[in-house]
Amino acid sequence: MFTPSLVIIALKVAVTLVTVLLVAAVTAIATGRKKLHGRINTVVFILTMATLIGFEVIIRGIKPSLTASFTEEQRQSLYVHLYFAIPSAILMPIMFWSGATHRRRIHIPLAAVFTIVWLGTFITGLMLPHDLP
Repeated sequence: MFTPSLVIIALKVAVTLVTVLLVAAVTAIATGRKKLHGRINTVVFILTMATLIGFEVIIRGIKPSLTASFTEEQRQSLYVHLYFAIPSAILMPIMFWSGATHRRRIHIPLAAVFTIVWLGTFITGLMLPHDLP
């Protein structure tokens, strides 16, 4: 049921969906629609955390051997992706909290850092090889 290729394709879909939602959230705030910005970011936060927990449960709990068939190059691609994805996952709850509590002095600078780190997450996520054995 859970194959390496399927997990990588699901990761690519999730990263793409979250990126589209993040662009929508930025568009909403740029056009002065603060409430919509907050609602979209709530969906982004829930979707990302659910995806993160889901992948951890699958890869570490249900099928720990899932990545055993990765070549060194494939494993290296995943590590590069994680160098961006982990900081994104750490920043996201802080971003969510600072936005929800209207702490703009924290939220706006973190948004700049988060955007850079998420861009790396998105690019390296799309570049992950999904033609695995």
